[in-house]
Amino acid sequence: MLVKTFASAVYGIDATTITVEVNIDKGFKFFLVGLPDNAVKESQKRIEAALKNVGLKFPGKKITINMAPADIRKEGSAFDLPLAMGILAASNQVEDQKLSEFVIMGELSLDGGLQPIKGALPIAIQAKKEGYKGFILPAQNAEEAGIVDGLDIYGVTNIKQVVDFFNGEQPLTPTVFDSKQAFESQLDNYDVDFADVKGQENAKRAMEIAAAGGHNIILIGPPGVGKTMLARRIPTILPPLALNEALETTKIHSVAGKLGSKTSLLTVRPFRSPHHTVSNVALVGGGSHPQPGEISLAHNGVLFLDELPEFARTVLEVLRQPLEDRHVTISRARFSVDYPASFMLVASMNPSPSGNFYDPNGDNPDSEFEVRRYLNKISGPLLDRIDLHVEVNPVPFEELSSKRKEESSSEVRKRVIAAREIQSKRYAESENIFCNAQLPPKQIKTFCELDETSTTMLKRAMERLGLSARSYARILKVARTIADLEQSQNIEANHIAEAIQYRSLDREGWLG
Repeated sequence: MLVKTFASAVYGIDATTITVEVNIDKGFKFFLVGLPDNAVKESQKRIEAALKNVGLKFPGKKITINMAPADIRKEGSAFDLPLAMGILAASNQVEDQKLSEFVIMGELSLDGGLQPIKGALPIAIQAKKEGYKGFILPAQNAEEAGIVDGLDIYGVTNIKQVVDFFNGEQPLTPTVFDSKQAFESQLDNYDVDFADVKGQENAKRAMEIAAAGGHNIILIGPPGVGKTMLARRIPTILPPLALNEALETTKIHSVAGKLGSKTSLLTVRPFRSPHHTVSNVALVGGGSHPQPGEISLAHNGVLFLDELPEFARTVLEVLRQPLEDRHVTISRARFSVDYPASFMLVASMNPSPSGNFYDPNGDNPDSEFEVRRYLNKISGPLLDRIDLHVEVNPVPFEELSSKRKEESSSEVRKRVIAAREIQSKRYAESENIFCNAQLPPKQIKTFCELDETSTTMLKRAMERLGLSARSYARILKVARTIADLEQSQNIEANHIAEAIQYRSLDREGWLG
């Protein structure tokens, strides 16, 4: 008897429906075809033990299973449940009339229990798109898949529940999840706030500009001045995630298996801070079975690289293309997958190996050669993609001990949101441009026009400070953001003046 069940495989952050065809005939062998990997091939032993331990029978006949389309690699143990249900239906232990209405996924334990799977959300989205009535999966993933409206989600803990459901012996209750309410109730769920940071007004201002325009930023200063403290608070002043952004971000974390058991929808912007020993594969994604890297897990959020020069140069260089294209393609011999990677890069570094700013007259200074070698660990092309260079100095005792109330993140965020709304309207007709940082060179002239005074000021600054040509476009985009924060339609001289000070590492003679 031939029976079909339906499962799904995840490639990149999208799912592809897999048809599991089970045929039982005379004989005694078990054949599993359709390009399964070792984890799928091992399912026979798990299914045999699970069925026996819940009082069901594994048929002692010739069983042939094909997983179509046969040219796509099937990976992982999540196919256990659809394979088992196909075997039970083909051996007349389960009614097969309703099997075609459901996508079924789940890893079997030997006692018949179900273990959680990766990628439940993209599978549910694809199931709804293809018109399936419901999705049966482990109970641990039910809320995650329940985000998708218009699809019945059944979370189960044991294969016996699934068998009884199809045989009409015991109904299953669909999981109900109000994604809109959950999303709105958790929008501002942050444990940190800019009000915790004493002093550092210049750095806070730079952070606000970076958040308002989506600009990449690097903080330069000695240890203990608050660089990491500032960086960890930048998600609190970014605009809240839109629902479609939250869904896309959740899909990536679902595929990577990074969603917690109590998390169904990511409602705050991700903040990823990999250690400086991270490999290039872990950072951008990849592996023999490609998985999203840190840059994709930071999609729609912040990637924080602390002590930037300590990262391997080869690791930093792989950031260049994703920073420009805002997605990364992982290519293998048989296939390639795309992962989104639209993140805001926040980096920090010491100004010298000893940690202090270069001072040839100071006590035990690093030599100029050592400082230059340290700074040269960051390549020019990578630095070219960082719009704001901010020097962070130690905070005086008077400010640290002051009882003055600092401005909160919510107050800063209001200004950031207002600036982003201006940009949203400005770029409404421009494809793939959502904020000032994404402006391509061709459109800078259109949206960043300068008056005569501003042009003269910028020209003099470039000549006197020895600013490089690459600084020109960055200064214009940052000035555009500063103008937006002030609700100014035109870029004025004071906006240019402030933007110029954020190009520290481009200045000739910066070492002293």
